[in-house]
Amino acid sequence: MTLSNAKLNTAYSIKKLHGEFNEKRRLLDMGFSPESQIVICAIAPFGGTFLILLRGRLFSIREDIAKMIEVI
Repeated sequence: MTLSNAKLNTAYSIKKLHGEFNEKRRLLDMGFSPESQIVICAIAPFGGTFLILLRGRLFSIREDIAKMIEVI
């Protein structure tokens, strides 16, 4: 399941990152590494942007980036 299909306020573990090398590298640099705990705190009305809690920090990511993050 990808992060874009995950439920709000539920803890997940990152399983794998998909996409091109540069996109994966950027996510890894921000801390989106496999086995990290991640929570969707909010989704913008009409979709498009996700507010993510990762390692005690809040991140805002686009929906296309959320589709690249596989969670379990």
